Amino acid sequence: MHETLIAQAQAWLTEDPDPDTRTELARLIEAKDETELAARFSGTLQFGTAGLRGELGAGPMRMNRSVVIRAAAGLAAYLKKQGHDNGLVVIGYDARHKSHDFAQDTAAVMIGAGLRAAVLPRPLPTPVLAFAIRHLGAVAGVEVTASHNPPRDNGYKVYLGDGSQIVPPADIDIAAEIAAVPSLTTVPRPTEGWDILDDSVLDAYLARTDAVLAEGSPRTARTVYTAMHGVGKDVLLAAFARAGFPEPVLVAEQAEPDPEFPTVAFPNPEEPGAMDLAFATARAGETAPDLIIANDPDADRCAVAVQDGADWRMLRGDEVGALLAAHLVRRGATGTFAESIVSSSLLGRIAEKAGLPHVETLTGFKWIARAEGLRFGYEEALGYCVDPDGVRDKDGITAALLITELASGLKEEGRTLLDLLDDLAVEHGLHATDQLSVRVEDLSLIAAAMRRLREQPPTELAGLPITRTEDLTQGTAELPPTDGLRYTLDGARVIVRPSGTEPKLKCYLEVVVPVGSHDGLPAARAKATALLESIKHDLSAAAGI
Repeated sequence: MHETLIAQAQAWLTEDPDPDTRTELARLIEAKDETELAARFSGTLQFGTAGLRGELGAGPMRMNRSVVIRAAAGLAAYLKKQGHDNGLVVIGYDARHKSHDFAQDTAAVMIGAGLRAAVLPRPLPTPVLAFAIRHLGAVAGVEVTASHNPPRDNGYKVYLGDGSQIVPPADIDIAAEIAAVPSLTTVPRPTEGWDILDDSVLDAYLARTDAVLAEGSPRTARTVYTAMHGVGKDVLLAAFARAGFPEPVLVAEQAEPDPEFPTVAFPNPEEPGAMDLAFATARAGETAPDLIIANDPDADRCAVAVQDGADWRMLRGDEVGALLAAHLVRRGATGTFAESIVSSSLLGRIAEKAGLPHVETLTGFKWIARAEGLRFGYEEALGYCVDPDGVRDKDGITAALLITELASGLKEEGRTLLDLLDDLAVEHGLHATDQLSVRVEDLSLIAAAMRRLREQPPTELAGLPITRTEDLTQGTAELPPTDGLRYTLDGARVIVRPSGTEPKLKCYLEVVVPVGSHDGLPAARAKATALLESIKHDLSAAAGI
């Protein structure tokens, strides 16, 4: 047994304030479980632009109270160096294991550092926290959530006073302050002094949701709703009731918060099988619903499914993004339409035709939310910002309201969301997107795939010549550097990047097929599907995955 490893573990144990992780770590030390101890003490969880996210457990490579207290102390030190000596930090949390503890610890550290702290009254959607920062004039916000990660994970997301998630160099500066915390014994943690907020902040958020909808618009669409075992249900139901929509039919098995997420392999609407119960609920209903709405566990994302022929299908994030954009244009919206570089180029076509500014940013709402003059922002991973003055982040509640308003208006015309998608394809060309996503246990496989693509770049995919290859680590005139590759083909585009929040290599594919009329749509779809499959196959071979 490596003595240094044991010494590290014992030193950590003496400081650990959580009886659960203390017991866990003491057992590993006693069993001399070198493999497990090495996994937990091989480094520290890295604080980045997604904050912290990782598996719960003891040790610096896991999410636990010791790691969170250090993170909070680093954030407090950073805020004070920015001149926010008496600033307010507002803290939200979801219903995952330990989320409430992590929120309380963060509040205690802020008070101990001489800042002010306020904690949301109970587990609430992440967009409520993003709203509260600006509403309360806070200098920063913290949301304890692992979003749609597996049940064993938790996370720590940091916002600054503009209500947006942190971007460089703030993340690097905060990480340096975290690393400078010598010991937990040096971090004062009083047992009181912070505020527990009442429902007035939530009421103010709900009052803002009204502004998303057009006055007097149809509100007739019927929905089936799943909270995916997360915290979205009560807030979404309250927002729908205020708006005057029919009360959503709940997917009962997934309606209440449950940190074990018992009915899904991954609590992410994008994952295979995650929407099965919602589909079953829609099929079983006495009154046929017009659409299915799903939130992820912290309700900042919104998934939409529609009836397509005899059955139901999930719309892609790019399809929902285009629908919301078209709806806002039709309502006379002005301002910038923004999206991440991995999202569909259709948004740019819609904005251009409407004479509106269009911006592409790096992946993540921390970048999208910073687009100048933002009116609407989205990313293909089911994230939509439809009320940037209220929530400068993705918001699965207001997005659900807006897509249901659109479905209601189409219903009054005897049409559906699919009919509008067809219209957009005829007007702008069929923009078909897909993803090749590879989940790995060994992160070195992702680095190896990226290295292989850089050293032996493909010259064509699906028989289409690659006309331009960009290594995004160099940055571009519009984009700061990021680890990614972008290939431009004749009528297609491919972007390859490691995920920032999960152990995945993600490849984003788009093909654009011109369509002369509605009659040409079936042939265009068949061509697009074949092209996407062929690109996937060739890209997989080129990356060695």
